[in-house]
Amino acid sequence: MVEQNTPIKPLSVNRAWQGKRFKTKEYLQYEKQVLFLLPKIVIPEGKLSLTITFGVSNKASDIDNPIKPFLDILQKKYNFDDKQIYSLIVNKEITAKNQEFIKFKITKYEN
Repeated sequence: MVEQNTPIKPLSVNRAWQGKRFKTKEYLQYEKQVLFLLPKIVIPEGKLSLTITFGVSNKASDIDNPIKPFLDILQKKYNFDDKQIYSLIVNKEITAKNQEFIKFKITKYEN
């Protein structure tokens, strides 16, 4: 595999849509549940690496759709800023219906 370089500034999600986005009732319930389920852990200081595995039952699920909501909830729970994340690894696993899950690991970024 050859690494490719595309010389263009990445577009942030904040600039991708106009107008204010509001959390849905479904998102607010999801946020409440996830905050309750997240364990008490200590986040390292400084630059971070985040690995997430989304266990989904629908093979058509996009790997990128659940990242932002989950990352925002992690920030809220653990009081860090996502600008500290220098490495993000995202995996998708297909699982049986009603067996969906999210696994994550936050470690100090080692370059």
